[in-house]
Amino acid sequence: MVDLHCHILPGVDDGAETLKDSLTMAKEAEKEGIKTIVATPHHKNGLYNNERKDIVAGIEELNKELKEARINVRILPGQEIRIHEKMVEHLDGGQLLTLGGSSSYLFIELPPNHVPCYTEQLLFDIQMKGVIPIIVHPERNQEFIQHPDKLYRFVRNGAATQITAASYAGYFGKKIQDFTGQMIEANLTHLMASDAHNVSSRGFHMARAYECLQKRKGTDYVYYFQENAELIVRGKHIDKEPPERIRPKKKFLGLF
Repeated sequence: MVDLHCHILPGVDDGAETLKDSLTMAKEAEKEGIKTIVATPHHKNGLYNNERKDIVAGIEELNKELKEARINVRILPGQEIRIHEKMVEHLDGGQLLTLGGSSSYLFIELPPNHVPCYTEQLLFDIQMKGVIPIIVHPERNQEFIQHPDKLYRFVRNGAATQITAASYAGYFGKKIQDFTGQMIEANLTHLMASDAHNVSSRGFHMARAYECLQKRKGTDYVYYFQENAELIVRGKHIDKEPPERIRPKKKFLGLF
């Protein structure tokens, strides 16, 4: 199993604080069946800046430590980049890391409560550079929850999205869990990842989420999400189903 979104690099953001924490996270990931993790430290979110060269160096060191500790997990480079108006300029300058370091997919994080007015144009401009933007954890964005047609438009126009395993498994509450399920039903998401920060309050929950997906939707959906993650780390293009609009739930007898 591949986990495309994880804050496992030590001491760089609000994820693992120490090397010991990183190793503990890797051991937990191995227990869940995760063999490959893309380390995605926060970048340009107002609190943390993690430059490409520093991430690559940190991953090289962490992989050495994992080998010495005999933990069978491989770490690849990535970034969780907060959306900002100079992203295309930074992409052109080689400052941004695509997932795995060699794919054509780039993580983009939106603010939790709104979608900036320039988002649609920026997503288009990034695609014009031959890079596919992946909107991370859209199920936790309040504007998307209230106005899902906005998310539909982004996906219809070529963006991909990544939901969080803990969201689908219910760890962020029923409202977010329900919206995550609606996104899956409407083909508005293409990847599932942990967004793990530790092994206590923000763990992996990948095995649990896939167990839930198996029960609710069947093996084909499990294979779809897992295969797409594998395709990205192999530098290939993911599969996408045609997106649909999320329909409002029907009201019974005129009651709200």
